[in-house]
Amino acid sequence: MKILKAVTALVLTLVFTAGYAQNEIPQGYAKASIVLANGTILSGHLKENIRRDAAISFIDEANSKKKEYDGSDLVSVQFNEGKYLCIKGDFFKVVTEGELSFLQKSSDASGKSVYNGQEAVFINGTEGKPGDYFIYGAEKNELKKISKKNITELTAGLFSGCAAAIEKASTVNGDIALVKDAVEIFNNRNNK
Repeated sequence: MKILKAVTALVLTLVFTAGYAQNEIPQGYAKASIVLANGTILSGHLKENIRRDAAISFIDEANSKKKEYDGSDLVSVQFNEGKYLCIKGDFFKVVTEGELSFLQKSSDASGKSVYNGQEAVFINGTEGKPGDYFIYGAEKNELKKISKKNITELTAGLFSGCAAAIEKASTVNGDIALVKDAVEIFNNRNNK
């Protein structure tokens, strides 16, 4: 009888421990959701290798196998670090989102190889380097790098019809990160 009680207690302990372990976030991972290139949305846990490898490791909620995803496999990634859009294999941190999105490049996928079956294909990636800022228009799928040299011309074209956004962009004095405010003004304009 004592043996039966001990075995029952051991079995119950193992069942409850296994159930608890499945709800835990694996060490080094963060709760996340990803959108695959085919539009499938997955929830689970992510280990971020964006800056180093232009990739992530992902375990879905069912704690199945770990899978590696390159930026070319994804549309977007969202986790405690924020939201990232994936464009031409590169990851871009979303600073502000709307009709136009203000993004900061977080990876460099140029020259990275991906496999199409057994054949290696090299990704061209996007212009610029990690840390550079971009404005992205999803409707036209346009990604424009912002620099001190092109800020006036670029923002005048992108913010056409919104004088307040153009004026705000003209006052950044070389601090490209402040273009975020002009993008927000454009996205919140009344005459959409």
